[in-house]
Amino acid sequence: MGQMTTVPPGRIEIITGPMFSGKSEELIRRLKRARIARQRVACYKPDIDLRYHRTAIASHSSHTHDASTVTTVEDLRAVLFPQLDQVEVIGIDEVQFFSEAVIPLAVELVHLGKRVVMAGLDTTFAAEPFGPVPNLMAIADEVTKLSAVCMVCGAPAIHTQRLGQSQELVVVGATGFYEARCRAHFHPWVDELHTEQLELPSVG
Repeated sequence: MGQMTTVPPGRIEIITGPMFSGKSEELIRRLKRARIARQRVACYKPDIDLRYHRTAIASHSSHTHDASTVTTVEDLRAVLFPQLDQVEVIGIDEVQFFSEAVIPLAVELVHLGKRVVMAGLDTTFAAEPFGPVPNLMAIADEVTKLSAVCMVCGAPAIHTQRLGQSQELVVVGATGFYEARCRAHFHPWVDELHTEQLELPSVG
């Protein structure tokens, strides 16, 4: 009888935190390191997030990495699986915008020996769990939770403050729509721009 060959399991890595904490930048860094190590990389993002590039993920600091845009988890599966034999590392940005179906997909990919690196917000502007991210954190091999800088006092920030009157769950944007806030200065459902400004040191 021939020996059965088993595929070593892969791993799930979650990069999370508020807006402006460097999640996409960290995802890009890991994917670029994988490419330097001559691993074959595929990257995806939801079509809701077209802030910077239609065919790339991009950080607020303008670092980019090629990415395919998909609408749903089913679309992601349809695009990914035909080329799965040629892919070792799968990156997914803004994973909070995908449905819970991304969780069994990630588990399936791990059992197929793939490294799956996903970045996304863990909470909404109302400080509630955001999409599949908390459950992905629970099953991940590694969770990296980043903090930003509070725009009121400069302390580490774990919250995303919505600015403006919209109560829609998703308002895609960056500066002008959202700010990073610490616990002390985070006020869910408050729609005024903060009155206290972070004082930057003077130069000269």
